[in-house]
Amino acid sequence: MKAMILAAGLGTRLKPFTNDNPKALVPILDKPVIEHVILKLKDQGFNEIIINIHHFADQIIDFIKSKNYFDIRIEFSDERDKLLDTGGAIKKAAWFFDNESVLIHNADIISDVNLCEVYNEHIQNKALATLVVNKRKTSRYLFFDNKNNLKGWINEKDGKTISSSEYNALNHHKLAFFGIHALSAKAISLMNNFPDKFSIIDFYLSLCDNFSIDAYVANDSYMVDVGKLTSLNEAEELLKTLKL
Repeated sequence: MKAMILAAGLGTRLKPFTNDNPKALVPILDKPVIEHVILKLKDQGFNEIIINIHHFADQIIDFIKSKNYFDIRIEFSDERDKLLDTGGAIKKAAWFFDNESVLIHNADIISDVNLCEVYNEHIQNKALATLVVNKRKTSRYLFFDNKNNLKGWINEKDGKTISSSEYNALNHHKLAFFGIHALSAKAISLMNNFPDKFSIIDFYLSLCDNFSIDAYVANDSYMVDVGKLTSLNEAEELLKTLKL
């Protein structure tokens, strides 16, 4: 199975660490966060991984080489010339996927989600994409219909929505995105109609009226975004529980 780790971001919320290092190498329990992500992917059957790189890219490459590529196939998608946002990053790496479905995982997410189960459910349901979500408190939500099909996005701070119809509490339910999702080969092919740089969420929202973009609801799972310094201790505690 194939996966992509999004690791090109500047990590501004992790300053001062990211003044001299990429956010993917922020240490948690004596291991860089990207190592925890790679080991989890490998443990759950993903043996081909591509990582996009930009900020202090050489440090990430050198680290992966020092680990002998974790004894699996690991490639890099080089964005040092220009950051391409989440959707553009996937489009640039399309050569790696060989017309297969792929699991996408943010480099700064620690969770107890069963990634193999997400991937297999995505394949079984034949969805264009499958997004891992839950009822976590946030200010910006994706909203889904009663069949867990994506219908739009809402910002609760200003009430702004992006959808073909307004959010309706009777017909929709709001869920927070985990930064983990699976894409079909069809989804990747549709990216040819998009520019080099675009958001993957904008991509999903533009297609959700015509294609099945499903929710994998992980309400019993835990997720920590280690993209900010205040969450590092929380990530350590979750990893101790998971014994990763």
